[in-house]
Amino acid sequence: MSDYFPPIAFAAALWWLTTGLLLYLDRRPQRTFPISLVAATFVLFFALYGVRITSSDTSVTGAYLAFICSILVWGWLEMTFLMGFITGPRRHASSARSFGWQRLVHAIQAILYHELAIIVAAVLLFALTRTQPNQLALWTFTALWTMRLSAKLNLFLGVPNLGEQFLPEHLRYLGTYFRRRSMNLLFPLSATAGTVATVYVAQLAFGSTTEFELAAFALLGALLALGVLEHWFLVVPLPSAALWKWTVDASASPHAESRHD
Repeated sequence: MSDYFPPIAFAAALWWLTTGLLLYLDRRPQRTFPISLVAATFVLFFALYGVRITSSDTSVTGAYLAFICSILVWGWLEMTFLMGFITGPRRHASSARSFGWQRLVHAIQAILYHELAIIVAAVLLFALTRTQPNQLALWTFTALWTMRLSAKLNLFLGVPNLGEQFLPEHLRYLGTYFRRRSMNLLFPLSATAGTVATVYVAQLAFGSTTEFELAAFALLGALLALGVLEHWFLVVPLPSAALWKWTVDASASPHAESRHD
């Protein structure tokens, strides 16, 4: 059992750290956003190169590096969204008169460019890893995309905990496309599907025949489990924001600058 702990702990630590770093950078003054994005874009190029190099590496190190590179690619996409660089053509609050399909169309318009960027990135990762033995980067990205899309749909349909505290001020209008409800019909399906996928990947890890497979499936399974946990944050009153309280403390100061400098 001790063989499975390192990749699981590593995936959890990387998830916590990268999420916190994104939240911290997004809480900095907006004038720092271009600098952060330029630095992140350099990291993105190295990550894509890493995805290509590791795609033929079926060592334990290759599994970890492919996982890290995929997380970095995803992180760049999240940064461009949270900082408002790539969102959608609709950049204002939902109309109180929009219901049904019209509300759905408006919600899609609010995040359309971001979703298209994710599709482009997914196609690129597929091209970089196609026919290669190490597909972990693509699997990781697909898991992140699927879990995040499910979370977005649940927020749109309605959940008790909307997580508005994670939305930066310049994206607060997106909160108007969320709905606060005790439950929606999609959530049980999302939680069940995520749990089934996690159990399936865990079984692959336990049944692995090589060290690479063990590391790869353990990393992926841990990431899926964290995605399921994030779904439960939407409906259970857990202090999820406390996990990244350090990002608020680190970005705050007695003479904090305005975010609109």
